Amino acid sequence: MSLVDIEVGLERQRATLDLQGIVESAAQFLEDAPAREIIRWAAATFGDRLCLTSSMSDALLIDLVSRVKPGVDVLFIDTGYHFAETIGTRDAVQQVYDVNLINIEPSRTVAEQDRDLGPRLFGRNPDLCCYLRKVEPLNRALEPYLAWISGIRRDESTTRIGTKVVEWDAKRQMVKVNPIARWTQEDVDNYIADNGVLINPLHYDNYPSIGCAPCTRQVAPGEDPRSGRWQGLGKTECGIHL
Repeated sequence: MSLVDIEVGLERQRATLDLQGIVESAAQFLEDAPAREIIRWAAATFGDRLCLTSSMSDALLIDLVSRVKPGVDVLFIDTGYHFAETIGTRDAVQQVYDVNLINIEPSRTVAEQDRDLGPRLFGRNPDLCCYLRKVEPLNRALEPYLAWISGIRRDESTTRIGTKVVEWDAKRQMVKVNPIARWTQEDVDNYIADNGVLINPLHYDNYPSIGCAPCTRQVAPGEDPRSGRWQGLGKTECGIHL
């Protein structure tokens, strides 16, 4: 290993430690801050090295962030398995909001994946399918950034109860900002109604949580909103937020 390599490695270590220090202090003083204030802090701290991700279930997060940081990069993972309504929502978002929408695709098309790993991988090994079509493409797309904004909330599932408004994403070695972590479903519904936010039309057809078409079903009244995801597969998360 050359001296240059050692110096580069040390610089990366210092940068990581600096970011972790930022996370620790921000998580405390922003815990009770309004979502827009959390976003404003992230935009001021990370500038163009900040992006947000969206599954296009709705444009709530996009609406919030674009009001604070117009032209922000929005990453959408086009898995090849999305409902037509989800793709339509993505296209509408690009026309309506002041954002730079970046369409992310897996390294293999669905046809190539079927050829290499066999058809219907989502039914045989959903964790691997999610990794190949969601997690790996997102990891690759996030590499240029220092921080990313997600729309996950504590009330969505037991795996998300401990979500902080600012976290250290150890898997990706970057900062993760969750400005609506404390919001309830009522908060979400009120913001969408008050601000005329675009939503995926599947919500009107009893799809409260929308993922890939083969792994998402309608939910009956009174059921857990995420019960329509990966039904019967013993799976609750795609892996992006784990």
